[in-house]
Amino acid sequence: MSSSAGSGDISPEASRPAAGQNGAPTHPALDCPPEEPAKDTGGLDRVVFGVSAVIAVGFLVWGFVSTESLASVSGRSLSWVMANLGWLFVTTASTFVGFVLWLAFGKFGNIPLGRDGEEPEFRTVSWITMMFSAGMGIGLIFYGVSEPISHYVSPPPGTAGDGQSEQIQTAMATTLFHWGIHPWAIYALVGLAIAYSVFRKGRGLLISSVFEPLLGRHAHGAGGKIIDMLAIFATLFGSAASLGLGALQIRSGLEIVGGIGSTGNGILVVIIAVLTVGFVVSAVSGVAKGIQWLSNINMVLAVSLALFVFLAGPTVFILSLIPTTVGSYFQEVAMMSARTSAEGSETATWLSSWTVFYWAWWLSWTPFVGMFIARISRGRTIRQFVTGVLLVPSLVSLAWFAIFGGAALNLQQNGVDIAGAGGVETQLFTTLESFPLATVASVVVMILVALFFVSGADAASIVMATLSERGSIEPGKPTVIFWGVATGAVAAVMLLVGGTDALSGLQTLTIVAAVPFVLVMIALCVSLVKDLRADPLVVRAEYASRAVEQAVVYGVSEHGDDFVIRVSRDPDAPAEAVELVEMADEPVVELADELPRSAS
Repeated sequence: MSSSAGSGDISPEASRPAAGQNGAPTHPALDCPPEEPAKDTGGLDRVVFGVSAVIAVGFLVWGFVSTESLASVSGRSLSWVMANLGWLFVTTASTFVGFVLWLAFGKFGNIPLGRDGEEPEFRTVSWITMMFSAGMGIGLIFYGVSEPISHYVSPPPGTAGDGQSEQIQTAMATTLFHWGIHPWAIYALVGLAIAYSVFRKGRGLLISSVFEPLLGRHAHGAGGKIIDMLAIFATLFGSAASLGLGALQIRSGLEIVGGIGSTGNGILVVIIAVLTVGFVVSAVSGVAKGIQWLSNINMVLAVSLALFVFLAGPTVFILSLIPTTVGSYFQEVAMMSARTSAEGSETATWLSSWTVFYWAWWLSWTPFVGMFIARISRGRTIRQFVTGVLLVPSLVSLAWFAIFGGAALNLQQNGVDIAGAGGVETQLFTTLESFPLATVASVVVMILVALFFVSGADAASIVMATLSERGSIEPGKPTVIFWGVATGAVAAVMLLVGGTDALSGLQTLTIVAAVPFVLVMIALCVSLVKDLRADPLVVRAEYASRAVEQAVVYGVSEHGDDFVIRVSRDPDAPAEAVELVEMADEPVVELADELPRSAS
């Protein structure tokens, strides 16, 4: 299967670099388009899928049969991770920010994610719009009110201000820190590696394929399979955490709007089961366009809800909060990036509930989000890609938290106890109760979360199925359904592990499950740099710099300003190299007129 750049195909056949004429190898400075499509490499990988499925099922059996035992083990594991590896999450997250900025604004920035001269697949406006949609999800709805309010009433350790203004600044800066540039730098790293590997190098749509420069043939052997399995588990637990948050939000909405009163974790399992059935029905029916249509409706509902709160709420306060948030963020980002458990047990506990949980959660989402932003960025340069991925979703987060967090903070200041209204999942509904059409808005929230649940499970299960089927663009429905059901079931187990504090179960298992993938991400950085250093654009620049510099020095030394630089075949070159230089035996390159002449 192959296609043109405009068709939107992300298959490796669409962009595999070919050998030269008659199969001869090309020069590393040349970027040659594919001549023949490669054979489809799809089909179920029995090792990757089999091992991953067995471990996932074993985890589910353990969770449902002996929830207390799993809770005990996961609790001890979290304590060990926070004590010994908490610094690793904190350090790598900030390192990834610096790394992608270095790639974008260094010598690699002009490398295209596609063939030389290939135009971007999507227009800039469309690309930005799709990037905007990537910034939306269950997490923003769940934490839109609760995180700013939580940091306002319980500031991070060592940051308590002297008044309300300082507390608001700290609350909003901390929230943007968790939802802005740092998480999207993590996504940008994986998305960039995938896009470069697929569109520039023509490799398969697998996380392991990105490691070919580092592992060589082992990227297609045992080492590569382990990487793909770790990517599957990261996606499984990261997606399950999001679905668990969605179930908590829907339960809270039913309790408040439906008037059913306080319920236990049993209703959470029922909610997840119903929504998982909805996902399975959509997957079996093959209504991909219908899911896409629902996703578009979801975006419209999300934007409409935000506009409603913006207009019905404290509009001027919200507008004023935006520059305050940005300024406070840049003022405090160094301190926030360096906060670790070395500051004491209170800080360690706070980090496990917030910063480290977020970094683990974002790491778990990288295979899914990375593939999406790679898919829509063909033809962009590395500089364009990184700039767009860091800025657009971060601005979405800024606007969202300014609107919902600002509305809640304003109510809290004016005597409405949003923070004391119940669990974090109830605070959004409590905020909406202060505005007109509260019931309608609350129903819209539940619909949003339900649709995000179904579409999120659909997208994440496709990613896991793709990794299970050797990078297949259209994985089989049974594999997709298996991972979708497994994601819902894992979400239920994670909630049950938390007991009465269901959210803690999500956070604990997300952090523990993400530890191996941190190491994968570090190795990915090394592999990507090794790949980029051998890129034809970089090689050409090095050739040109050395050749022209030496030619100019020689020309000026021998002939002053009156000399010509000529490109021709090396008479001493071996016969087998002739083919590589035939294209260079073309016109004479004359630079004499371009050089400044002396007054004489």
